[in-house]
Amino acid sequence: MAVAARVAPKDFFSPAEWTPLSARSSWKGLALVAHGWGVILLAAAMAMAWPVTIPLAVMIIGARQLGLAILMHDAAHGALHPNLKVNDWVGENLTPGGLVQYRNYHLGHHKFAQQSEDPDLGLSAPFPITRTSLRRKIIRDLTGQTHLKQRWAPLFRRIRERKPGDSVASILWKFVRSRPKFFVWGAVTIALTAPFGYGWAWFVLWWLPSATWLPMVTRLRNIAEHACIAKDEPDPLRHARTTHASLLERVFLAPYYVNYHCEHHMFMHVPCYNLPRTHRLLKAKGVLPRMLTAPSYLDVLRLATSRPVGEDRGGSPTPEERGVVRAVIQ
Repeated sequence: MAVAARVAPKDFFSPAEWTPLSARSSWKGLALVAHGWGVILLAAAMAMAWPVTIPLAVMIIGARQLGLAILMHDAAHGALHPNLKVNDWVGENLTPGGLVQYRNYHLGHHKFAQQSEDPDLGLSAPFPITRTSLRRKIIRDLTGQTHLKQRWAPLFRRIRERKPGDSVASILWKFVRSRPKFFVWGAVTIALTAPFGYGWAWFVLWWLPSATWLPMVTRLRNIAEHACIAKDEPDPLRHARTTHASLLERVFLAPYYVNYHCEHHMFMHVPCYNLPRTHRLLKAKGVLPRMLTAPSYLDVLRLATSRPVGEDRGGSPTPEERGVVRAVIQ
């Protein structure tokens, strides 16, 4: 197997520079998790008080759902808290969860980044595509079709292909047990809000963002990170892309420093909150021109949709949409 080339921190930083970059704070990661949930609760309160703001709340909440997944990703690298037990408990219980399974999968992505054995290679392989193709994918995301194929199609397939003696009720019960957070917290939230006339809140302000805005911003994030990077790329400074994110993009698309993806692949154990400082130091040392970067998400999308219209590959679902590629959010 072709293992991706790696870089050594000592090749770029002195010990005095590297020590604070790699240090795990006992409070910063936890503060980001609290921030994510706080923003979700405030956006939900805003929407319940002023229903006209529901579309805005859906976008904000969907982006913070991605943010919590990003913080679980940090936990998978042991970067959320210096105490590994605290790190793993928070990563499992206060983010989307499935931490151990995700860690095993995701570390393979780092080990074989952009090589043939990279389990995430299917995310970047189709690019560039046409603008029409991307538009179709975004429509599928925002209309819930991607969510349906990823989350619910397996259930319908099991019911349709069930063997004699397998009841629909038993299949449904197994499905519910496989997603305890989704169903338990949904039931708890509905029970707490329904007496006050907000029984709709969980469906509109949690499930709807996760079924629409979250798949779209996850797709755009994946495109920015690895689209149009050559398979078997030998340069470890070009296995992933760092994209400059404006304030609005950080709010609605790229929370918690996820846009510093090249730096993350170079130094995967650096906590996310130290990635901006890592970027500034690399820029001061003249390393940035060697790295794969983009001035904006719009620039990346232009590159990712540069395939001529006549070469459109069609509107069939991508491997990600068919569930071949593992999704972060459970």
